[in-house]
Formats: sequence, C-alpha cells, structure tokens
Amino acid sequence: MRTAAIIPARFASTRFPGKPLKLIGGKAMLQHVYERVLASNLFDAVIIATDDDKIFSAAKSWNAEVMMTKDTHISGTDRCEEVCSKLDNAFDVVVNVQGDEPFISKEPLE
Repeated sequence: MRTAAIIPARFASTRFPGKPLKLIGGKAMLQHVYERVLASNLFDAVIIATDDDKIFSAAKSWNAEVMMTKDTHISGTDRCEEVCSKLDNAFDVVVNVQGDEPFISKEPLE
C-alpha cells in the first residue's frame, strides 16, 4: 500500500499572514512540520501544497517536494484534493497534515 502525506500551506491568511514561514528556533514552522512528517518514515511521499511563490521557494530550499495549487481554494483540504488529482491515483492512502503543527510526532500520524 502506497501512502502520502500532503501538507497544505497558505501564506495569505487573514488572521496570521505568512504563518507557515514564521521562524521557530531559527527554522520556518512549515519546515518543522515537513521534517517531522518525513522523519516518521510512515509515508512514501511527503508533499507541501501551496499557492504561494515564497512558500514554494522556501520549501525547495529545504529540498522538500512541493506542488503549486490554485489560489482560489477555500480550505487546505481543497488544496490537498488538487494535488491528489495531479498524482493520478498513485497512492492508496493520503493524509492531510496541517501545516501549523510544528511539534507533530509519529504517533498521531500513525
């Protein structure tokens, strides 16, 4: 069974613009999430889904797999669905991991 984790990330939040790239201990919050999900070794792929060039560039600088999405999505789930549609059913299970969980651990991902 092939599994993927998709982390939706949006820069243009009305409550906290730029939240995914805010630094925690010298590292972007989204980078913490990405690295923790990757380190869980539970997924065949970990993909950041974003509509923002700044997030895309930052993720590339961490060597993260990242895909651009439309900027019209209402929710992160919609962003994940767009990425899934681009993957042509390559995965049996896809997990939507929130991009603002910098201290996520393996247990809830399991």
